[in-house]
Amino acid sequence: MPLYIRDNEVDALAAELQAVSGAASKTEAVRTALLHELARNRANIPLRNRLAKLQARVAELGLPDRDFDMKKFTDEMWDGE
Repeated sequence: MPLYIRDNEVDALAAELQAVSGAASKTEAVRTALLHELARNRANIPLRNRLAKLQARVAELGLPDRDFDMKKFTDEMWDGE
């Protein structure tokens, strides 16, 4: 969905950022600014919270299949060529 800037001050800021950053368009300048701001905010999330989120995702995967034969799987994969 498109983002339309209806605020003159925000439009002027986007134009200024485009000019000083050398961005090809205001859209590119805004995209870059948003990506940088997201990265800055994500970096402020405490490590324990980031780790907890990753641990929850790993737990959803479950335990590995103990009966899985990697050698057999690899041999079958290479024989299939």
